Amino acid sequence: MSNSGLWVGVLTALTALGASYITARATSRATLAQARTTTRAQAVREQRERRRATYREMMSCTHAFNEVTWQIDEVDAAPDREGRDRLLTQMCERIAPAIGEMNKATHEVRLDGPAEVSDAAEEVRQKARRVQPRLKALIGDGRPEPRHEYDAAYQEFREAYLTFIHLARRALEVNDEEG
Repeated sequence: MSNSGLWVGVLTALTALGASYITARATSRATLAQARTTTRAQAVREQRERRRATYREMMSCTHAFNEVTWQIDEVDAAPDREGRDRLLTQMCERIAPAIGEMNKATHEVRLDGPAEVSDAAEEVRQKARRVQPRLKALIGDGRPEPRHEYDAAYQEFREAYLTFIHLARRALEVNDEEG
């Protein structure tokens, strides 16, 4: 009988050790999975914040460009050709640096992506560059055609910018699959 008690004791101890080992492994796996999830969530959060900052810079540069182009209303209100040409010349002087800053911001968006937003930022930049020569063409020319070309180029720029904003916002939305 005493042999039987010893075996029961040994079997109970081995069962406890086995259960402890299985529990430790499960706990270890759960801890590792939790660490991976936390690390992934932090990486996604950091990427989102980096993108948000980059997209904001692009939007800020686009706004600076718009501040120049919005002066066309002042040009329209100028009482004479000389006043209009002076304002147009000032706009031309300010638009080049605004496009230069937009170029830098576009390159930053290319780095942070995603590709869809990067392509949209490039489209904004290209459309802004198309506005510039059409603005210059207005100096000294009172015909309606150059103004229509300027307005059309600006409208294309504006549409590209709205597309960029839409795609940037979508890229920043929380995706349930990521977290």
